Amino acid sequence: MRSAACLTIFSALLGGCTTISDLPDSRLATAELRYSNGLPAGTVQILGSGAGATVVIALVGAPEGPHGVHLHTTGQCDAPDFKSAGGHLNPASREHGSENPAGRHLGDLPNVDVGKSGSGTLRYDLAADRVELLAELFDSDGTAVVVHAGPDDYRTDPSGNSGSRIACGVLKRL
Repeated sequence: MRSAACLTIFSALLGGCTTISDLPDSRLATAELRYSNGLPAGTVQILGSGAGATVVIALVGAPEGPHGVHLHTTGQCDAPDFKSAGGHLNPASREHGSENPAGRHLGDLPNVDVGKSGSGTLRYDLAADRVELLAELFDSDGTAVVVHAGPDDYRTDPSGNSGSRIACGVLKRL
């Protein structure tokens, strides 16, 4: 009886939804970004959005200006250089950058613009099917999100000339 009541309420709530894209955003993954000295650098969230996904990045304490941010192949963030995160997430073996005719990596994201306050945010729809994206993000070695010292030029292979890695966080599935 109780199950029937719960099912009725759930059905009523979803009654207006006709496709998965009508469902509200849900949190799929999160990461806490840290600088090499261990201080907090911000957060990353992956939100389910329709049949796709959206990444939301909030940086704090970063130098003013644009910063390249990428999804990296390995869920490890060993300071001080974060090279343990590997290269950009690139399952299709494409070249780097949204402005590169032979690009873009799955891990290529837009720059995050940081203001004088040291904070900046980015909300970006990932061009990937949610199921396929989650399989790539949460494969056997996971995925890291890396913040770079400079801006990504969106075309230079393999990393957009975005400079050294200044912050890193490992994505955790929710």
